Amino acid sequence: MMVGQGGQPVVILPEGTQRYVGRDAQRLNILAARVIAETVRTTLGPKGMDKMLVDSLGDIVITNDGATILEQIDVQHPAAKMIIEVAKTQDKEAGDGTTTAVVIAGELLAKAEELLDQNIHPSIVIKGYTLAAEKAQEIVDSIAISVEPDNEETLTKIASTSITGKNAESHKELLAKLAVEAVKQVAEKVNGTYVVDIDNIKLEKKEGGSVRDTQLIKGVVIDKERVHPRMPKKVINAKIALINDALEVKKTETDAKINITSPDQLYAFLEQEEKMLQEMVEQVAATGANVLFCQKGIDDLAQHYLAKHGILAVRRVKKSDMEKLAKATGAKVVTNVKDLTSEDLGYAEVVEERKVAGENMIFVEGCKNPKAVTILIRGGTEHVVDEVERALEDAIKVSKDVMEDGAILPGGGATELDLSIRLDEFAKKVGGKEQLAVEAFAEALKVIPKTLAENAGLDTIDVLVKAISEHKNKGKAIGVDVFAGEPADMLERGVIEPARVKRQAIKSASEVAIMILRIDDVIAAKLSKSEGRGEEGAGMSGMGGMPGMM
Repeated sequence: MMVGQGGQPVVILPEGTQRYVGRDAQRLNILAARVIAETVRTTLGPKGMDKMLVDSLGDIVITNDGATILEQIDVQHPAAKMIIEVAKTQDKEAGDGTTTAVVIAGELLAKAEELLDQNIHPSIVIKGYTLAAEKAQEIVDSIAISVEPDNEETLTKIASTSITGKNAESHKELLAKLAVEAVKQVAEKVNGTYVVDIDNIKLEKKEGGSVRDTQLIKGVVIDKERVHPRMPKKVINAKIALINDALEVKKTETDAKINITSPDQLYAFLEQEEKMLQEMVEQVAATGANVLFCQKGIDDLAQHYLAKHGILAVRRVKKSDMEKLAKATGAKVVTNVKDLTSEDLGYAEVVEERKVAGENMIFVEGCKNPKAVTILIRGGTEHVVDEVERALEDAIKVSKDVMEDGAILPGGGATELDLSIRLDEFAKKVGGKEQLAVEAFAEALKVIPKTLAENAGLDTIDVLVKAISEHKNKGKAIGVDVFAGEPADMLERGVIEPARVKRQAIKSASEVAIMILRIDDVIAAKLSKSEGRGEEGAGMSGMGGMPGMM
């Protein structure tokens, strides 16, 4: 509200609107972002702790996966939401390093706040951060180590590193091996480089048994059962038909009414329906198919005829599963039963219905060079199975990164230490007040080795000083070995990460930090009663304090 001529008030923003300007807006935005970073910081590294997340329905998720934690948290503050977007982008682009990206973003903002407190203008900090981020990308590219993209040993080390620190760590050798095998199986070479579509790797979860029972099926597992008990349970040398159509009598396209006036007409009508269904089944059988996967329904009568022909049929198969079956078996998905020919059929050595954890599932195995595979995940409880799935997803994504890029970096905070040391040298060349911002950026990157040591219960200052000293003397692969409690060569220890993960983490973290620093005015409208906490004028509850941040 402003006061006009003659003392008459002029209302500009509606009642209940909250506004924070200048330093207040920056301070509150930085605080909100840092709260989110601090939330996931304790989960970083092999010795990171887990979070138990309970939603409004009482469902529980236990994990230390940064992306999952931030996805589950119900956040109100807009700056906090921006930090969560960083984790989502990181997960989408690189598949791992979500916690790293968020922790770096939080630390960049913490260091920026120290500069703002020294009356350095945000524009200078932004310019320094932009220069440092560009230089950091150049350094990452220059220190990345080229590897053979299909080198199984390297891929297994990469996958193991991504699983280390998760609940599934005790089985990391098995899970890393399965993830690498799956990625190599679905990888395709295009113009001399590998392309991996991880949608072709299906993760099927079943509680019961142990994590050790998790296995890779070089084919597809469908969570369905045979449609008729008289159908064979197991088909050897399966010829597979995939039909995106219903084996039912179709209704007419236009509205029609059939008047039946005598029992003979009704009998003829039913007989014709039966004949049509029989013809459909005969067409399937004539192609030589002995297994049928149908995306839509199969009439009871059609089921009976299929069983008579000894055809194992499954109905209402998901579209995504139909696509995987096509890629695994080499079959073509046919839209009309009449168009089905023997050339459209796929092949598998075995198609079998098996009981897993008390439920029937269809296993399609022994496909010739399948380009779609399934990992059947087992575990004692629902929470264990879910955590194994998250670990496998990360392992699959990092293996894909290395197969596509062929570039790796040492883990254990070694890359961040190297970047920090080199950016410090770069800052001297920048000069001016921007030098302070570049130095702050370099200092912020040390948060990763520092946090790794902190989460392992080590003396952070002691470990960091030793690590920096050894890094300068012994080379760029020196990082923090949290198990030995001292600096070590990460390449020798097999702690490696894809270059894509580091590149994306630095890019995302610096971009979001710069975006938050640019904001000097926050105008928040009042939320309606149906939104937020249902309070009058709830607006940005928490813009002025902690309660509304999360």
